[in-house]
Amino acid sequence: MSIYEIPVKTIDGQETNLGEYKDKVLLVVNVASKCGLTPQYTGLEKLYENYREKGLEVLGFPANNFMGQEPGTEEEIKDFCSTNYDVQFPLFSKISVKGDDQHQLYHYLTETKPDTDVNDGGFEEKLKGFGSQRSEPSEVLWNFEKFLVGKNGEIAARFAPDVTAEDERLVAKVEEELGK
Repeated sequence: MSIYEIPVKTIDGQETNLGEYKDKVLLVVNVASKCGLTPQYTGLEKLYENYREKGLEVLGFPANNFMGQEPGTEEEIKDFCSTNYDVQFPLFSKISVKGDDQHQLYHYLTETKPDTDVNDGGFEEKLKGFGSQRSEPSEVLWNFEKFLVGKNGEIAARFAPDVTAEDERLVAKVEEELGK
């Protein structure tokens, strides 16, 4: 099964898949409204605005896997993102990104790309200090981990949660994939 065939729901509850994004570059991000990294919505939206016309889609998947930092309903999440960050990029229904109830999309992403390409290590060490660590190396570390999917549907890169959308390494990789 390709990434485009995996069933997902929009934030409005519409059953769909990622097929409508075929031939585009995708940045798939697990997001949360009550996280220290939540301000990353600003950078993600700016990246989307800057590269949307060139074929980039930022896809936000709310997840409540990390210390209950996304407790809201889909309507509350949508309202929060719109009101606080003017998010225009597509948001999807809340899913689980790890554990026994891991959504099929994140199973695919973490199995296909088990290693993080850009992870400076400091954030992961900081989380360990709070008693939070991955049960396996391929597991999503925290909110705002990013998977970059090329136009061909293959995962081109995986970025640690503390690598922002403004990070030159992420931007360079986005530009590289858009140029293919």
